Amino acid sequence: MKLLILALCVVLAFSGVRAQTPAWQPSPGHAQILIWPAAAPDAQPVAGPEAVAAVNKMVAGKPWLWVNNVSQPTITVYSPKGKNTGAAVVVFPGGGYDGLAIDLEGTEVCDWLTAKGISCILLKYRVPRSGPQWNAKCKCQREPKAPTALEDAQRTVGLVRFHAAEWHINPHKIGVLGFSAGGHLVAAMSTHFEKRLYPSVDAADKESCRPDFAVALYPGHLWTGGNTLKLNPDIAAHITSQTPPTFLLQAENDYVDNVNQSLVYYIGLKNAGVPVEMHLYAQGGHAFGLRRTTLPITQWPQLMETWLGTIGIISE
Repeated sequence: MKLLILALCVVLAFSGVRAQTPAWQPSPGHAQILIWPAAAPDAQPVAGPEAVAAVNKMVAGKPWLWVNNVSQPTITVYSPKGKNTGAAVVVFPGGGYDGLAIDLEGTEVCDWLTAKGISCILLKYRVPRSGPQWNAKCKCQREPKAPTALEDAQRTVGLVRFHAAEWHINPHKIGVLGFSAGGHLVAAMSTHFEKRLYPSVDAADKESCRPDFAVALYPGHLWTGGNTLKLNPDIAAHITSQTPPTFLLQAENDYVDNVNQSLVYYIGLKNAGVPVEMHLYAQGGHAFGLRRTTLPITQWPQLMETWLGTIGIISE
């Protein structure tokens, strides 16, 4: 992920970010819900209050929003528009575990899913230093003191199952979808669901946090690097036949996360007998979200919709 951090630093240094404003708020009619009833476990100090800024590094001709210093994780529930399939997706925006691309890889995804009759739960998880990060000093990947993003994700899936009836969700059709670092979080959730990483706080933590399906888009932190296709040991050690069906997508010219990130995870899943579908494209780069361009890879939402039908989550 070192290129991602470098790219973000370049954006910040060369006026790519407009003046920051206080904490991010969802669109009118939607409210953020704190996922922890008291202090979040393993709280880490952050550099300042939560802030959101518009990044002028365009994607499909439009800027995007960057949220940093998230110490109070929240979810925002977006209900389907019209028909309700009963399916739900918890969305993890990317950002190298340093910040969150909250609209490009968050709210815009929820707009698409709800239009398809799928409930969307947007997780604003804790950043920075909440997952594996590239360290420029040692030129290596370092693990956080505590995987707080994964704690937030486990808590969220349990909450969604606990509130399934209230939110008109089928508790057996709850999936996770993430981009870049959020794609790594998808893999972590798909392999770390048998035991919570934090002490149980209420009845929601008695619910299973295993996703019923998983979608990782241009994921990072899965390949160990070097000349061999070796999977991140923390993920590899926990892949079982119970890992949920998975959809993978990446561009071969991804300049932030090498295409080997998807390849090694695909191999690991296949070896464990996990149903997996992977789509690789020659071009596409990184961090395109759902924004359509002339590149074929940006038509991936239709591929995912078809896949959801083939695994029985929605009707084709």
